[in-house]
Amino acid sequence: MRWDRFFDDLEDQLASEWEAERAALDTEAERLRLSRLEMRQRLTALQASTSDVAASWELSDGSTLRADLAGVGADWVALSETGRRAGVILVPLFAIVGIRMSQPDLLRTARADSVASSSLAGRMTFGFVVRDLVRRRAAVALQLSSGRGLTGTIDRAGADHLDIALHEPGSPRRTGEVTGYRMVPFSALAWLRAEEGVSVL
Repeated sequence: MRWDRFFDDLEDQLASEWEAERAALDTEAERLRLSRLEMRQRLTALQASTSDVAASWELSDGSTLRADLAGVGADWVALSETGRRAGVILVPLFAIVGIRMSQPDLLRTARADSVASSSLAGRMTFGFVVRDLVRRRAAVALQLSSGRGLTGTIDRAGADHLDIALHEPGSPRRTGEVTGYRMVPFSALAWLRAEEGVSVL
């Protein structure tokens, strides 16, 4: 009888050690998976979520936008402000300081390894979208990371910067209406809002 109990105890001990080793391996595998997870993948998972996610977007100019995630590009997101009908807001990923959301939503985005974005928007860079706004001659509002705002029409967009002709919001880009010109690097932008009715997705 004693030997039976001894072997049962030994078997339980081995099973317990095996479970502990397996749990350690699972934990290490999860750490490795998370170490390869990019914010863009998590944002794509957030956009693909079937439930409404209430998120607040903290940006590099110090502002916070309560907005729905309307799209995810290669290096930018499109936001639709809650309760506003104005155009879509484009935010470069580097201008996002933080995203406030509930813990369940946050954890759901961390399981994003299986989410693959094959959409056209997912392959478009911020520069590509800005060049499309140039082609359309769309009026825009720019918010710089410094907190300064500019309004006008983008005349040109390079690989990492844009040229904007400054004029009052709502007025057309005519020589007599233009009050100045600026070259703005993309890295200085907190966000860009296209005029109402202009779709970027």
